[in-house]
Amino acid sequence: MTIEITSEMKELIDNALSDKYPCIVGTASSDGLPNVSYKGSVMVFSETELAFWERTRKGGFAQLTDNPNIVVMYRNTELRKSWRFYGEVTIYDSGEIKDQVLEKTVQPELDRDPDRLGVAVIIKVTKITTLGGEIVQEVSG
Repeated sequence: MTIEITSEMKELIDNALSDKYPCIVGTASSDGLPNVSYKGSVMVFSETELAFWERTRKGGFAQLTDNPNIVVMYRNTELRKSWRFYGEVTIYDSGEIKDQVLEKTVQPELDRDPDRLGVAVIIKVTKITTLGGEIVQEVSG
């Protein structure tokens, strides 16, 4: 099976911050120290990728440079929709991909990075589950 982020997922994730349900990102250092943080800029980048604008370069970001594994949780209690997206990240601090993510980043996040010192983080999604752990989609092989 391959990953195909649905149109419903795209709509909800791309509007998560304005809907007041920002995504939560979980990372871990190379020695297993966990970190979670809200990311208002999480977006669907392609049918198989999520992305976010990392403006702080702290905590979880520092861990991603050592351990590219990540989980993104979306939960909208009003609509009773929720998913976990697991994957591996690639960080772009310059170039076309960085520019594309910057262009798609929601304005409130851009306002917090007026000098545009952030980086683009692309997540190649390898598994999508419910919050209960049931697999919705998973890369096979």
